[in-house]
Amino acid sequence: MRRRKTRNSFPQLKFMNPRKKIFGISGSTRQQSSNQLLLQAIGDFFATDIDLEIFDGLASIPAFDPDQLNGNDPAVVKLFREKIAGADGVIICTPEYAHGVPGSLKNAIDWTVGSGEFSHKPTVLITASTDGRFGHQAMLDTLRVIEAENIDQLELLVSFIKTKIGGDGKIRDEKTRDEVIAVVTALLATIRSASDNV
Repeated sequence: MRRRKTRNSFPQLKFMNPRKKIFGISGSTRQQSSNQLLLQAIGDFFATDIDLEIFDGLASIPAFDPDQLNGNDPAVVKLFREKIAGADGVIICTPEYAHGVPGSLKNAIDWTVGSGEFSHKPTVLITASTDGRFGHQAMLDTLRVIEAENIDQLELLVSFIKTKIGGDGKIRDEKTRDEVIAVVTALLATIRSASDNV
């Protein structure tokens, strides 16, 4: 796990509530992928508002096995579930693979279907890929089924991502930067609203 305590790249948005615990999941298992860099950029921008922890164990989650749902869950699966349950919100940044959701990401989420960690959990989906439309829709459908909170308002498709974020982790495209800021701001508003209704 890596916690982002990094420099501020842009002017900060201020929230009255304490920093929120956000669990970040990159759908790419490649280090320094565009989606990993995008999560890091979000951590930088909202450094005063969120404590972002980026999950780095996706590749180590074994294939989903219903026979292990009787208390014999692998340790990395238990950790994954605990991190989701303990977070105020989740941000998923994922590429599209072959017009679909990356297998490692879908596999990890399958482990949570029966235990329900995503149910009513404020969750952002950002699909950042060359195209992304098909994978984005497939992932949205999955998150709706598992009842991720407010997912239809907390989603963003970023096509041609490699032209919009640099290897230094800075979002170069102003429109993309504004859209990312807007969707994460909406996540924080959803978290505050959920807290107010408890």
